[in-house]
Amino acid sequence: MAEADTATLVSDVYEPPRVWEFDPANGGQFAGINRPTAGARHEHVLPEGDHPFQLHSLGTPNGVKVTIMFEELLEAGFSEAEYDAWMIKIFAGDQFGSGFTDLNPNGKIPALLDKSGPTPFRVFESGAILVHLAEKFDYLLPKTNPARAEALSWLMWQMGSAPFMGGGFGHFYVYAPEKFKYPIDRYAMETKRLFDVADRQLAQTEYLAGADYTIADIATYTWLGNLFHGAYNRCDIFLGLDEYRNVARWVRAIDARPGAIRGRLVNTQAMAERHSAADFDKIEDRSLFDPVRKRPDVL
Repeated sequence: MAEADTATLVSDVYEPPRVWEFDPANGGQFAGINRPTAGARHEHVLPEGDHPFQLHSLGTPNGVKVTIMFEELLEAGFSEAEYDAWMIKIFAGDQFGSGFTDLNPNGKIPALLDKSGPTPFRVFESGAILVHLAEKFDYLLPKTNPARAEALSWLMWQMGSAPFMGGGFGHFYVYAPEKFKYPIDRYAMETKRLFDVADRQLAQTEYLAGADYTIADIATYTWLGNLFHGAYNRCDIFLGLDEYRNVARWVRAIDARPGAIRGRLVNTQAMAERHSAADFDKIEDRSLFDPVRKRPDVL
């Protein structure tokens, strides 16, 4: 490799020490919150509403999985799925309050308190919450194999692949303090490969697990849909995501679902908290309810 080519990969050669030590100044935009330790950093009692389900989350792809699921349940007539959604401001460190880490020892959104029965209990990790709600209401997850196995397989595929798109591609393309060719190329390649996996499947089936919409689609849509619609500084252009025509068809179909439209808005700037359906009427920008989701006009 030519010297000039080598220089585009790294600016300084890093020689790892024998034992790694935490450098808090080397964390980029997340330096204020990322540490190599778990547990609560301050005492904080979480608020609690009157509904059977208390969700503590943020309108990120992982958080939106759960709010879309709740809104899909309510759209289908499951009135027992009413929920309160409280915003967790991750850059402010809300996820490190004692109340939140009691719900999720991993200190990540989303976290759910299910108090629909006599004994309240926690459910954490977005995939676990989706499965819990699907089984509780017998909705969007087949009960028998092979359909159930197919839906769960695609759900776990998404859960395992999301870190490559977010913590991998998104981090090095947008959030890292410096941009280097090697990690961006590595995770751009993997992100495109994952889009291709979905595109090939969706060439054969209407939804990921077959003819029916399931929790596997909800989980995957929040990530693939966000990137397709221009997240990470219009990465759809950089990654050439329009070439995945079957993914595009699938994303636009889910875009238009009323439950997905509402779920995308919860715990965002448009609606910080959600305590009843009436909260959606208070959103000023009604274009957010358009069934045709629009990409940003500028980078």
